[in-house]
Amino acid sequence: MNTLELLKELKFKAIRSSGAGGQHVNKVSSKIELTFNLTDSSQLSENQKEILSKKLANRLTKEGVLILFSDETRSQHRNKELAIKRFLELITQGLKRPKIRRTTKPTKASVKRKAENKQRNALKKTLRKKPKLD
Repeated sequence: MNTLELLKELKFKAIRSSGAGGQHVNKVSSKIELTFNLTDSSQLSENQKEILSKKLANRLTKEGVLILFSDETRSQHRNKELAIKRFLELITQGLKRPKIRRTTKPTKASVKRKAENKQRNALKKTLRKKPKLD
């Protein structure tokens, strides 16, 4: 995956940010909307597209477009950098293979603890019973 070529496929749109900021917020379009069309991407293989569409299913639109917003700072350029950084993290995390869990045996100490707890609970329950009259 070539990052520079992938970044060329991104589309940016500057929007007016919401929230506090007074006159500045009304004049300046500092919020960035990043869009990436996953289905039409030429930099990702079909296998990668399939993996990403499954892992990022809740973030994709019906058309397979990933949309990210960034309005953390007052600077449009800084927001653009943050959006790109977040996008690259999403893609790399989505394509990362999960570690395979290897099953392990319980330790002797944990088995011993479990047996002791079982005995303690069994004793607790026997003490709840009425005493036998012989």
